[in-house]
Amino acid sequence: MNSQNLWKERYLGYINETQKYLRYIFNGHLVFVMVLVLGGLAYYYSDWVKTLNSDFPAALIMAFVLSIIVTRSPINTFLKEPDTVFLLPLETKLRSYFKNSLILSWVMQGFILLVVLIASIPMYSKVTGAGGKDLGIILAVLLILKFLNLTMRWLVLKYQDTSVSHWDSLIRFLLNGVILYFICSRANILFALITFLLLLALYMYYRSASKGFVLKWERLVELENKRMNSFYRIANMFTDVPHLKGKVARRKWMDWLLALIPYGDKSTYTYLYARTLLRSNDYVGLCFRLTIMGSVILSVFTNIFAHLIVTFMFLFMTALQLLPVWKAHEWKVWVSLYPLPAKMRESAVIKLISYFLLFEDLVFSLVLLVKGEWISALAALAMGLVFIFGFKIYATKKIKNF
Repeated sequence: MNSQNLWKERYLGYINETQKYLRYIFNGHLVFVMVLVLGGLAYYYSDWVKTLNSDFPAALIMAFVLSIIVTRSPINTFLKEPDTVFLLPLETKLRSYFKNSLILSWVMQGFILLVVLIASIPMYSKVTGAGGKDLGIILAVLLILKFLNLTMRWLVLKYQDTSVSHWDSLIRFLLNGVILYFICSRANILFALITFLLLLALYMYYRSASKGFVLKWERLVELENKRMNSFYRIANMFTDVPHLKGKVARRKWMDWLLALIPYGDKSTYTYLYARTLLRSNDYVGLCFRLTIMGSVILSVFTNIFAHLIVTFMFLFMTALQLLPVWKAHEWKVWVSLYPLPAKMRESAVIKLISYFLLFEDLVFSLVLLVKGEWISALAALAMGLVFIFGFKIYATKKIKNF
């Protein structure tokens, strides 16, 4: 077996698989809305940058955000579940295969770093007066750190104890953050160099300690499936994705929410889909993440129009990604056997998603209220209520086309 040919075959398969779904994603109305929203945010971002002065902690913000991206280093291995059996005996002959995976991951994630850096340039240049040379140095440091972090992540994945991975991520995040802060704040280069040597020493330790370890194939396949599922969840908003697999958690601490649902035949579908939304990581986790992200962004902007754009954007993304819950029990025959009208099922799904959207809108309004932006808080609350009303009309038509 030629490992280079195998990697090329897997890579081309990955490209074909993603392109198949990207056709639906980029033909959807989501792209049009996102372009409008991002254009509006870019406009208000440029106005916000003009208000900054030299006291603004631009270097600290850049170091924090960029260190998160640098530290998070998933590796595109393209491994599949049968590989744990068929490729296991060939592990020592797959070095070039995994080397190509590391290089590809570095290129793809380096592009993300470049995009984030470009987005940060107006803020950073306005506060520090940095020029092209300074930004070029930051980009070079980011690419070096990203490659080093990817390599370290690969070595840590060989450890049997998964807790090592968590501690490794924390330590790397702190070291990356310190290095980037010294670089972005244009401090004495010696400080950044000393911290980089500590990161390099950690890499040498991992390299030495993992020398006798073998690959944890089940862990690698699990991470690859998790990475692909993230893409499939987005594609699932636009078309059916048979590969999509979700995880379910008990979440007993949320049972009090289910107790609010009245007992009776009319609540059958409401209870079923409430359980589905609360137990599945694809829905409740997503809602919480988007709510937190939206709250953080709202806390930064001060313009009422920017607040409305952000509120609309996150409510829109949440609604689109929760709506596929309608298909969660599509292939379960017993759900179709309920002696209840199908319209009741549709109403239950739309009502539950509306509750999620209302919760998110209330959190956004509360964040703005805490900031002292009470006019923006009322406007965001009003926009959310109007959006939920429009969503109910849209969801009714969308569900009929599922």
